[in-house]
Parts: sequence; structure tokens; C-alpha cells
Amino acid sequence: MNTAWLQNGATLNRQVRTHKFSTAVQTYFKLATLTFKALHTGRPPYFSDLLHYHEPMRSLRSSSSHQLSVPRHNLSFGSRALPFSAPRVWNPLPLSIRESYSLPTFRSNLNTFYFQSAYLTSAAHLA
Repeated sequence: MNTAWLQNGATLNRQVRTHKFSTAVQTYFKLATLTFKALHTGRPPYFSDLLHYHEPMRSLRSSSSHQLSVPRHNLSFGSRALPFSAPRVWNPLPLSIRESYSLPTFRSNLNTFYFQSAYLTSAAHLA
């Protein structure tokens, strides 16, 4: 039991040193970066036309939170399409990251966010 903990800890330390994320986290990072570019530069136009900010019916505190509306879909594979998956990756991000002004700042903050959520929660389970 103790050796399993040491092996998991060594694997975690190796991943932390090399900053390797899982494939899912890499996909989320790429999709969030593409969404940021589409919202701030309008490029690529075919993607930026598909993204819309959420506008509540009434004036709410969350109306200035820069969240995207998630379109409805009927089939399960439709949820993997870009207009549906981008808001699901974008909306859970902290407001401070979504309100970044430049792409390098956004990428740095996003990298820190995913690093903390991936490795600090893993390290808490090992302790």
C-alpha cells in the first residue's frame, strides 16, 4: 500500500515538473483559447457567428458575467459540436479569466487554472 502511494506520488511529481495535462484538459484549453479569440477578435468568423452571450429576461447580477448561451440540441452527438461544447468549457471558467484583455494573459491564467484544478486536487488525494 505504501509503495502504491510512492509510485503515484512519483508519477504526479514527474507530470508536475513537465506540466503535462491529460488529453481532455488539453482539448479544453484549446477550445477555451479558440473561444476567447472568437469573442475578442471575431476570428474565425464562422465560429464567432455561432457564439452568443447569455441575455437573461430580467436584470440579474449574473448578466455581466460574460457567460455564453448554450443552444439546445436533440441528439447526443450534437452536444460534441463546437457551438454546444464551447459554452460548456467557457462558462465554468472564473470571471477573472473570462475578462482577460489579452491572449497571453488569458492563456497564462487559463494554464494556471487548469494546473491547479488538475494537480492540486490530485495531490490532496495523495496526502
